[in-house]
Amino acid sequence: MKNRKILYLIASILVIIIVIAQSPLKKGIAESSNKQTKKLKFMQLPFTPKIGDKLDSFNGVYVHYNGMVPNVVGRNVAPDGYNLGLKYQCVEFVKRYYYYHYKHKMPDSYGDAKDFYNGKIADGTINKRRNLLQYSNPSKTKPKVGDLIIFDGSTGNPFGHVAIISKVTDSEVEIIQQNPGPYAPSRENLELTFTNQQYQISDGLGWLRKQP
Repeated sequence: MKNRKILYLIASILVIIIVIAQSPLKKGIAESSNKQTKKLKFMQLPFTPKIGDKLDSFNGVYVHYNGMVPNVVGRNVAPDGYNLGLKYQCVEFVKRYYYYHYKHKMPDSYGDAKDFYNGKIADGTINKRRNLLQYSNPSKTKPKVGDLIIFDGSTGNPFGHVAIISKVTDSEVEIIQQNPGPYAPSRENLELTFTNQQYQISDGLGWLRKQP
């Protein structure tokens, strides 16, 4: 996950450069967005994405393009008033996934990505703020598909990151994520090891799981 931290840092630097270089502010934002999406077309994607475009999906829940990591285009609220999060941040995707796929509503639906993990909770016990079982990294319990994995903050992104585990083998896990940065893919593989009767993912604070 060193690559993600580097991407976050690059994205943050680009945002600062764009804000300083462009004037007035509204014009600068529009021009920076155009330059950014043109570069994306060359660097990664076969099309020029716009904010909100669907890039991927998992069990029918879509991952949307968000451009630069700090970008926000309003709050997403479920029909019953439940807060799904700021569009299209990483937190918004995982809460929307848990809401529509598992019918799960967190008692506390607010907070940064890294705040989803509570370091004071013992491995395999309930995280009451999220009403989910919490497992530390490493843990005696193997991660499984559907688990919510939390990453700590970094220099480029002090808010942390959160994603959904979409595939698990004996040697790696695949995650699906929203808002990893304009140059990062929606899916990423992380090494999984089993040592001293504990499972450890190569990065991440831990993972959360809906109770059976």
